[in-house]
Amino acid sequence: MTDTPSQSAGRHASNRIFLVVIDDSAEWRAALRFACRRAEHTGGRVALLHVVEEPEFQHFMAVEEVIREEKRQEAEQRLQKVAKEVNELNGQMPVLYVRDGATHDELLKLIDEEPTISILVLGANPGSEGPGPLISYLTGKRIGQLRIPITIVPGGLSLEAIDTLG
Repeated sequence: MTDTPSQSAGRHASNRIFLVVIDDSAEWRAALRFACRRAEHTGGRVALLHVVEEPEFQHFMAVEEVIREEKRQEAEQRLQKVAKEVNELNGQMPVLYVRDGATHDELLKLIDEEPTISILVLGANPGSEGPGPLISYLTGKRIGQLRIPITIVPGGLSLEAIDTLG
């Protein structure tokens, strides 16, 4: 899997791309559903980003490389499964990105490098511990540095409620 968009952007004139970060949280599903519905209604397309975090165990270079490769393969397999869901929801295959590094850094780099990305869609943690580290990071000091808007979808919304919003 490469770090470039797969296929040209969309069958409609909009070419609006809704980027969703796929991570270990549960709330990304709300963001994905919302992005799929918005893309469907506006003639846009969904893009998925999964960032493979650096392994914490870094004593032996060969072991670190094996761990990194396993995590990357898992990320690619996961994105393929989610891509099938996107295709079922809105009839289009999404653009897929896999990056290595810190999620917030790689997300900001991707947004800067890829001018076709129009909107970042994130799901907020419905719990009392706050919206999540990525939303907190981006809506803090970094908010003024983004070139695109952020849509934050409450992670506790039902699929039906999200469908009425999209």
